[in-house]
Amino acid sequence: MNPITHLLTGWTVATLPGGLSRADRAWVVAAGLLPDLDGLGIVAELATRNSDRPLLWWSEYHHVLGHNLGAGILVASAALAFTRRWTVAILAGVSFHLHLLGDLIGARGPDGAQWPIPYLLPFSSSPRMTVPWQWALNAWPNVALTIVLMAYTFWYAWARGRSPLELVSIRADEAFVRALRQRFRRQA
Repeated sequence: MNPITHLLTGWTVATLPGGLSRADRAWVVAAGLLPDLDGLGIVAELATRNSDRPLLWWSEYHHVLGHNLGAGILVASAALAFTRRWTVAILAGVSFHLHLLGDLIGARGPDGAQWPIPYLLPFSSSPRMTVPWQWALNAWPNVALTIVLMAYTFWYAWARGRSPLELVSIRADEAFVRALRQRFRRQA
């Protein structure tokens, strides 16, 4: 799945229980995005692709370093250590694992290749999880899921007064909510 879908999935998880602070919601959303930190290797790979010794950090490590049980335990543990709230740690773990599930079922490459998820790392290098029916990254199920998550996000912002924008700017979030509420006024 794409980063926007992962972000909106994490946001949805963060809004379900209610009662979480802005910082708590940020931890849950971040947990849904953190697996893709292993994709940053693409910068080094592109920068060195024409050299004598290219760094294949993206080709070899994307969907490996951050896409496993060990990374999930680390993320949930960090959420618990920083927030001291089991609810946040559990939701961070759920958000993290929804990212892995999304990549498992909806991240087939344009050439038909799959990225297996080495879920049991660092405890075991096998099995590497795949599903034979994995759909392409740009396939309609991913688009449909993103649309549903966007609809929920817009509804939540309109009804509850906050959106994912709060994670980067309170003022932008307030302006977005105000614009939504002005455009779609409640019927009396």
